Amino acid sequence: MSKSATVLDAIGNTPIVELRKVVPRGSAKVLAKLEFANPTGSMKDRVAKAMVEAAEADRRLKSGGTVVEYTAGTTGISLALVCAAKGYNLKIIFSDAFSDEKRFTMQAFGAQITDVKSDNKKITEKLIKEMVETARQVSQQPGHWYCDQLSNHDGTAGYHPLGEEIWEQTGGKVDAFVQAVSTCHSIHGTTEALWKHNQGVHIVAVEPAESAVLSGHPTGSHKIEGIGIGYIPPLWNPKLVNEIITVTTEEAKAMTRRLAREEALFVGTSSGANVVASLKVAERLGPGATVVTIMVDSGLRYLSTDLFRN
Repeated sequence: MSKSATVLDAIGNTPIVELRKVVPRGSAKVLAKLEFANPTGSMKDRVAKAMVEAAEADRRLKSGGTVVEYTAGTTGISLALVCAAKGYNLKIIFSDAFSDEKRFTMQAFGAQITDVKSDNKKITEKLIKEMVETARQVSQQPGHWYCDQLSNHDGTAGYHPLGEEIWEQTGGKVDAFVQAVSTCHSIHGTTEALWKHNQGVHIVAVEPAESAVLSGHPTGSHKIEGIGIGYIPPLWNPKLVNEIITVTTEEAKAMTRRLAREEALFVGTSSGANVVASLKVAERLGPGATVVTIMVDSGLRYLSTDLFRN
């Protein structure tokens, strides 16, 4: 390791493993990229670093500045890491709809948090849009840079290395890639990298069944943290997706518990949703094919929720 390496140099190059217990016989191989091996325990370290460094490069974010962002917590934690490492202040717009672990972790890195109250901890379009507007207002102060992840094009490039890693780790044997959708950065950035090698890779987006707006259904409420904002994300590009699969909150939670018990993978609910969808694709593709999905973050972030209290 270089003598000048920092914690930010530890982002990426995460392991990939095969799921062996939850995949039914006769299905395709399912590989899981362990993004909880990033410094904060989630894939969002990649996008936070990319967005901040792009803002630094064109001087939108200057020395001593303050970063402002709305977040369900995962991107917020990653931004908090990046800001702490680079010496920026961070103001986060958060909500009681998301886990306390996320709140306490952001605060540990030095973030200042403003809360937007939810309706009984439900994740809804109304809640997300209120958080976005609150962040926009806060960002009007001098010396503040509004990250605005949902509309920030710089984040997509942060996942090009993820696609390259998948291609290299599988030896180019990827038939399908499955990923849940929040801002769209991860699914689109990974797809762009994979399609540079092979446009035949089948791309599957995952969203909550209770709020399946990408599939053309009405907005609703769900409890899969970090995905399904309740309206079409501004960066959504249907041309970069071949298929959309919906997963219920209960399906996602049940699979997340199975992953811990049967695969020894301690992850969050969106990872469970990814696996539910991946198994559907793997069954369809059959033996000889390979499906790759993402273990988005660590289950340590959800111990205060009902996820592991069954």
